[in-house]
Amino acid sequence: MQEYKLKRGFSPDIERIYEEVGKCFPVDIKRDGDKLSVSYGVIKELSVSMNGKMLVVDTDMDVSSVDDELILDTNKRFRDFLLIATGYTAKERRNQAKKAVAK
Repeated sequence: MQEYKLKRGFSPDIERIYEEVGKCFPVDIKRDGDKLSVSYGVIKELSVSMNGKMLVVDTDMDVSSVDDELILDTNKRFRDFLLIATGYTAKERRNQAKKAVAK
């Protein structure tokens, strides 16, 4: 499980996150209260919820897949989702994670 900070101006609203998940993963989104779940490509289950102003993401990956195209597509969609949901690029998220560990 990983928590991501939202950039200023990005609403911690689960409805907004629902729309962003739908944009990145063209599959049915399961909803259990304020928790969203999808299964796409090599991701067996992607669970998304909000913890205050933090985006909580839990992934379960299918490591047995050998289809490189599917792996690349899934990873790109996941990175794109994190970008539009949090407002931070992968590099910015990495730097924030480093700061959090250093504290």
